[in-house]
Amino acid sequence: MGSAAGEERDPRRWVILGAVCVALMVIVVDNTVLHVAIPTIEDDLGAGPAELQAVVNAYVVVFAGLLVAAGLVSDRYGRRLAVVVGLGILVLTSVVAAFAPSVGWLIAARTVMGVGAALVMPGTLAILVHVFDPDERVKAFAVWSAVGSVAMAAGPLVGGVLVDEWGWPGVFAVNAALAGVAIVLIGRLVPESRDRQNRPVDVLGAAAMTLAMGSFVAAVTFVAEHGPLSPTVLGSLAATVVGALVFRARQRRARSPMVDARLYRDRWFVGASAAVAVLAVGTGSVLFVLTQHLQHVMGYSPVRAGLAIVPLAIGVVLGSPVGVRLPARIGHRRTIVAGFTVTAAGFAVLALLTPSSHYAVVATGLLLAGGGSGLASPAVHATVLGAVPPDRAGMGSALNDTHQQLGIALGVALVGSTVAAGYRHFAPAALDVRAGSSLGSTLGELSVEQRDLVDAAHFAFTRAQSVAMLVCAAFAVAGGAIAWRALAPVRPREPREPQE
Repeated sequence: MGSAAGEERDPRRWVILGAVCVALMVIVVDNTVLHVAIPTIEDDLGAGPAELQAVVNAYVVVFAGLLVAAGLVSDRYGRRLAVVVGLGILVLTSVVAAFAPSVGWLIAARTVMGVGAALVMPGTLAILVHVFDPDERVKAFAVWSAVGSVAMAAGPLVGGVLVDEWGWPGVFAVNAALAGVAIVLIGRLVPESRDRQNRPVDVLGAAAMTLAMGSFVAAVTFVAEHGPLSPTVLGSLAATVVGALVFRARQRRARSPMVDARLYRDRWFVGASAAVAVLAVGTGSVLFVLTQHLQHVMGYSPVRAGLAIVPLAIGVVLGSPVGVRLPARIGHRRTIVAGFTVTAAGFAVLALLTPSSHYAVVATGLLLAGGGSGLASPAVHATVLGAVPPDRAGMGSALNDTHQQLGIALGVALVGSTVAAGYRHFAPAALDVRAGSSLGSTLGELSVEQRDLVDAAHFAFTRAQSVAMLVCAAFAVAGGAIAWRALAPVRPREPREPQE
């Protein structure tokens, strides 16, 4: 029987899954393709550490802040329509970003890209909820998750090739082309679906949520550079509080709130969502740091750096099929915890990196991190979306993505700030203040003859990087602990069946 209305299964459902995955690839590649270009953008546009984080986070923060509202737009006006419009925005803004003359222009373009991505993402999972029956959804989610993870890992490789051929603007050219292909596929293959209750969209509430998220991420980003009590940080925190209060007030007064608060009384939904958000703090920031190590410390070209990230994709591909079958044997709870534990082990291996480390250390760490992600993702998505009624699939998918994207944004801000502060702390006095602000700026000011200072800069960066990777590992362990606690078997008096 059909998952949404009781009709027979759509015979094109696996082809539709393919079209949806192409749309998903656009969003993921739009983010990860940029990581390998960060050192080049730093050199060409003269961007500092905070500006580089803003280039990455402008997309992620707007994406996360608008996801719930975009999910409601998707539910009300149609999932296919929302995805196509979002892809169209991504085509236009990718072209604009490719011609950015300054880092401010690039940040602005990335901000608007976040709007397009927010319209696309909720519709992808919501379409799968309506096309696939519950007994097939775990497989569909596994494919969806694997494609997203592989695209995340393949992004740096594609970016490396493009940066070598056309410079950093080339990374946006591939997105425009990929988004154009996705528009054609979604428009021709995907059936339209929407929420029968036609709920309204709260534009002011969505803006308030975005303000709260963006300001909080900005505060975390600025702490390392300006200090926790600086006017910039305190002002960002004040904006966070204002945005959160406005959003709460709008939700309490709305007859049909943007967020269904009842979901947050479901401990499976809350537990799985919190766990994946905490894990994303580490997984979302590892490439931001590691691509700098590969190019600045190990001396890799952009293409070679992209190739060096491939073990992450291999790990996902190997872990995802196991993640599909394992819940039937040991339950969702143990599967999620096992995946998070393997990911934490990968971060711990990456924390061992030194300036003289062999590439095998990088490959092993990425393989474990990817394998753990592939292992846990199908069970996480099935647990979260299993708590959401099919008519609210867009909203449920948006909440799931919001938690994850907020974790990624916080990860880039927190881990990026940790590396920046750690680098300044470990850098010797012989490196001046400006040169010590980031490894890229240091290497740009030192000559080849100043080998001792170059070695000292590499050593300072890798020590700071080790601290950051241990932070990532700690967040992965915390995510596993949350999942273990929240997804524990229910007591007999509770009506819901246990997950194991």
